[in-house]
Amino acid sequence: MIKIEPTPVTEDAALEVRLARGALDLQGAQRLRYRVFIEELGAKGGPLVDHVLRLERDTLDPHFDHLVLVDRRRDPETLDHVIGVYRLLPCERAQALGRYYCDSEYDLAPLRGLGRKMVELGRSCVAREHRRGAAMMLLWRGLADYVLSRKIEILFGVASFHGADAARHAMALSYLHHVHLAPANMRVRALPEHAHPMDQMPLDAIDTRAALLAIPPLIRAYLRLGGFVGDGAFIDHDFNTTDVCLIMDTSAMSDRHFDYYTRKALKP
Repeated sequence: MIKIEPTPVTEDAALEVRLARGALDLQGAQRLRYRVFIEELGAKGGPLVDHVLRLERDTLDPHFDHLVLVDRRRDPETLDHVIGVYRLLPCERAQALGRYYCDSEYDLAPLRGLGRKMVELGRSCVAREHRRGAAMMLLWRGLADYVLSRKIEILFGVASFHGADAARHAMALSYLHHVHLAPANMRVRALPEHAHPMDQMPLDAIDTRAALLAIPPLIRAYLRLGGFVGDGAFIDHDFNTTDVCLIMDTSAMSDRHFDYYTRKALKP
């Protein structure tokens, strides 16, 4: 495992981004996921969710790297020291495992056929009290360190709209389909059983400003970096979400996008 050294923090010296170092960091990430996905957003989660210890977990957790943002002022024994998290599965580990998490929602054959180094992103969340601060940028810097050090070319993963009624998100989903659909050679498709078409409205009927405001901030951030979406949304009833598959090709980023993404992440 590649060790990511703590990223220098000027915004708040108490915050540190790193790969999870042990059981307390992993459980801290699972506690944060429980707070956000189960308590805040009303998800049921999978069969391994521990409602007594308040841990959102699944069978794939041991196979992922967990990029955590830690508040060093908090006692790790409380499991509340993790205030931000990304779950990361590099392609070589997915190959050994035989699957990605996204395989349960999308046909990933187009991405696998590219033969390029990939990482799957997922379970991204930040504690409510840190969403307007430096936390998300620090996680992006840590993610940039991870991607650049491993020479990863493709980033992908599901990102969510809250609520399992896709009709509520018709304008935003239609905008994504018409404006940000992935090229044919990268266009993964939602699995039929829980798929929902995204092109619910014609392009000329969409209020672009309203559509953008309706798109969750994390998805908008990927779009600013030149990200694409796959074909079709996936309705995830366990997590009470409408999911889209986001794909980002680092080699296709403009210099402006790349600078925004890295923010000179490898420099002090």
